[in-house]
Amino acid sequence: MKIEQPSTLPLESPLAMPAQELGIWAGGARPLKRPGKRNFARLFVFAVTLVLVAIGTTLIYEVISPVDITSLQIIFAAIFALTFSWISFACASALLGFFVILARKEKRPRLAPMSAMGRTALLMPLYNEDPSMVFATLTRIGQGLVAKQAGAAFDIFVLSDTRKDHAAAQEVEAFEKLRAALGRQMGVFYRRRADNHHRKAGNIADFVTRWGGAYDHMIVLDADSDMWPDTLITLARAMALDSEAGIIQTLPILRNRWTAFARMTQFAGAIYGPLVAAGISAWHGRDGNYWGHNAIIRTKAFAAAAGLPELKGRKPFGGHVMSHDFIEAALIRRAGWAVYMLPDVKGSYEEPPPSLIDVAVRDRRWAQGNLQHAKIVSARGLHWISRMHLIQGIMSYLASPLWLLLLVVGLGLAAVARFTTPNYFPGIALFPAWPVFNPELALRLLWITAIVLYMPKILGLILALSDKEQRRSFGGAVGLINSFVAEILLSMLLSPIMMLVQTRCVIDIFSGRDSGWNTQNRNEEVMPFSSALQQHAQHVLAGVIFAFVAYSISVSAFLWMLPVVIGLLLAPVVSWATSRADLGRWLWKVNVFRTASEPRPATPSGRLVHAIPRMAIAYSRARAIKSRRQN
Repeated sequence: MKIEQPSTLPLESPLAMPAQELGIWAGGARPLKRPGKRNFARLFVFAVTLVLVAIGTTLIYEVISPVDITSLQIIFAAIFALTFSWISFACASALLGFFVILARKEKRPRLAPMSAMGRTALLMPLYNEDPSMVFATLTRIGQGLVAKQAGAAFDIFVLSDTRKDHAAAQEVEAFEKLRAALGRQMGVFYRRRADNHHRKAGNIADFVTRWGGAYDHMIVLDADSDMWPDTLITLARAMALDSEAGIIQTLPILRNRWTAFARMTQFAGAIYGPLVAAGISAWHGRDGNYWGHNAIIRTKAFAAAAGLPELKGRKPFGGHVMSHDFIEAALIRRAGWAVYMLPDVKGSYEEPPPSLIDVAVRDRRWAQGNLQHAKIVSARGLHWISRMHLIQGIMSYLASPLWLLLLVVGLGLAAVARFTTPNYFPGIALFPAWPVFNPELALRLLWITAIVLYMPKILGLILALSDKEQRRSFGGAVGLINSFVAEILLSMLLSPIMMLVQTRCVIDIFSGRDSGWNTQNRNEEVMPFSSALQQHAQHVLAGVIFAFVAYSISVSAFLWMLPVVIGLLLAPVVSWATSRADLGRWLWKVNVFRTASEPRPATPSGRLVHAIPRMAIAYSRARAIKSRRQN
């Protein structure tokens, strides 16, 4: 491979970045001098979680064990308790965020003077990306910093790991234009690695070991990241004043996509994201997490504490650390540096995947990276909150196979109740014990589960409705409620599909299949329906099997499984339709999935081929003609 570099690179200022030992550490996590107020918040989250789990577990025990306890019932109750704990913890964290937002106004961080904010490197790692959008964003960011009289405090580094020579040539051409636009007012540099060792983590480490000594801080971006110049300056000034800060994370808001799937995820992120961020910021405190981008990092802390070791064993659990961000945050916190979020700092953005299939491709790599954390969660010296972050990452992918197992065991229990003779004399008894199913308890459990599951969404809706400016940005109260209902319904259809997608990921990983590292799809090209049908054929088959088995047991079992069955049977249609940008634009026009600070959608190239918008328009015109005739 021929590696061509532009002629100008800065003088190297290396920092040593030794690989950290996971099995050796002197003492526990180093305490912070300013730990922050978070004990009450943590007590609240864990207490609410325990209360909800106790209620749910008690109810499931009463529902499934009217007479005799069987091993299948014990398995069902245990799986239910695990999955219910997962959603209860999310509910408790969102509830905390709700109270935090109600109790305070927007909180701005304390900032150092502009003259004391130090030097910051903006790092843009690239891997076979389309350079046009990336360099347009960097040009806009750079020009904004120059306009704010901050150009001298920031340098831009484009760190290429691109393997394709023609794509690299396009990067170099785009970089030369960027340097021509900004080169006299701030530093702009490009480096392409010959060997993309350790992928993105290795790319960042290469920068640190070669040029890190020249910079107080670095802000890591993704190819789809965008940040306001004021936000970058605020982060640099906040870290310069807080000598204990190792990482300060922002809340990236999703935007810039027009497929129906992306519109849904952007709406969900806009309405629920701030609520979740307020909650986790409150109980994480200064023992927080890092999401790998749109955050500022103290360079010397990163170099000294966050060097990633090679994990022992074969892939997919061994080898280089794939989901490196959680581990870097845990190691930096272990070394005594604060890691926290500023949820009220605006102007941090990223783009969502355009379709369900793109999410599935990305999730395969993320699942492997998060499950790999099982080898790291017991590392010496980690703060217990850091261990919780790793466990949460693991559970985010184990939750799907647990849900699937819960459905299968539930059908097994229903089959046992339907086709076996009950034991009327369990143990030594003089009188029969009649098995009685209590539908009232079962319905109560269903309602409690639904409330716990949807509480974060309901709280986000309440906050949005109560804020006049935010309500207007979502299309008014009507648009907000329309979008809320549409998001709930669409999520219900997508959830069973994602359950099987993530379960397949977990099975592949435990079978020893490595995911590799593929470039993410960032365009909105129309997906052929044949592709959707091929990708989701196994999901349709699973829906047919679930429907057949449930109906064979009883009509009531079939009705309980119907939401899952419908989502799986419609998987190709839902996946194909939601991947379309014309449907997303139509939804915007009918006041669904609107979000703050976005322009009217551009007219799509080509004719609209989706049937739903045409049918809706035709129906409206027919109603208008009929009304005029009647009058």
